[in-house]
Amino acid sequence: MTDIAIIGGCGHVGLPLGLAFARAGKSVVAVDIDARAVERVGAGEMPFLDKGCDELLVAELASKRFRTTTDPRAISEAQAVITVIGTPLDDHLNPRMEVYDELLAADSTHLRSGQLLVLRSTVYPGTTSRIAQTLAREGLDIDVAFCPERVAQGFALEEIASLPQIVSGASEQARRRAEELFRVLTPKVVSIEPLAAELTKLFNNAWRYIQFATANQFFMIANDFGQDFYEIHRAMTADYPRGKAFPRAGLAAGPCLFKDTMQLANFDNNTFFLGHSAMLVNEGLPNYLVRRAGRRWKLDELCVGILGMTFKGDSDDPRESLAFKLRKNLQRECREVLCADPFLADPTFVTQEELLARADLVFIGAPHSAYRGLDLKEKPLIDIWHVTASGSAVV
Repeated sequence: MTDIAIIGGCGHVGLPLGLAFARAGKSVVAVDIDARAVERVGAGEMPFLDKGCDELLVAELASKRFRTTTDPRAISEAQAVITVIGTPLDDHLNPRMEVYDELLAADSTHLRSGQLLVLRSTVYPGTTSRIAQTLAREGLDIDVAFCPERVAQGFALEEIASLPQIVSGASEQARRRAEELFRVLTPKVVSIEPLAAELTKLFNNAWRYIQFATANQFFMIANDFGQDFYEIHRAMTADYPRGKAFPRAGLAAGPCLFKDTMQLANFDNNTFFLGHSAMLVNEGLPNYLVRRAGRRWKLDELCVGILGMTFKGDSDDPRESLAFKLRKNLQRECREVLCADPFLADPTFVTQEELLARADLVFIGAPHSAYRGLDLKEKPLIDIWHVTASGSAVV
């Protein structure tokens, strides 16, 4: 018998969580349909960057507390099953709620009465109760809980133990069992009803997305009037407590913020106007930068480079990165577009050295710390992140 099986256990959410539980003394099996990821992780190789995971993976594989498999039959051997399958959007920005029906259709034969089933990734509001009802109709006496992950990508292992864990259950017994499970990781547990927990996760991500959109809108206003946004940012935040939380501008993206904001909009009958406005601002920023650059330079005559293609700094995760949208917009306007990223292996990319040698104009697509000392001197550079030493403040 295994303590915990994690469905999707070799991905960005499931793998650090599984290692954290193994470190706490639980026996964990990571179940994943990605055979290559299962092979890599089982061999002690992390498939992505997450601080502290490389050494811990090797240690927990050696301890036999952690293992990987593609065999879904391992699910039936676990006392607790954690699924990290989220709710994606379809082509019309509507939540694909059928993914959980598909999940249950695939894995319900491996679930058994008496287990605790924990939903870990963001779900559409009402999903926890709906899954509990579905399992009950199938004759399975399973406790269903929703305990959302709240970690920053790349620092999951650290934050799992340091941040409060939100715990909810479709029944009191499910909530109690989930709380006992997650107290293994941290004493900080916030207990709440399932719908409230589901909204908490969506509110957190939508709030961050709106904050970034506010900064990006302010950047565009300042830029349109020839003002340096970061001089204004410094004036707003320097030794002023009520301005400290104001973020910098940047290409706000990633696998969660946009998606979860649109899920919340759908749940609210598309009356979440702040969320829709934030989407228009953030998703429109790459095109804004290209249009503004086109006013200053004849882009069709230029080779343009983008340094950094991941969705955030010092990350190897390209999911939903707006740097790729920036590239697509530039490719319509420029003679040639080059991309480079120290964290991504892509056959279409060039080295940073080649990019800087050939490009007539450079954009910073992701704020990697390696760019902090970058000074291109006479070469024009557009750095909305304000991470380099010589970025142009006004486009």
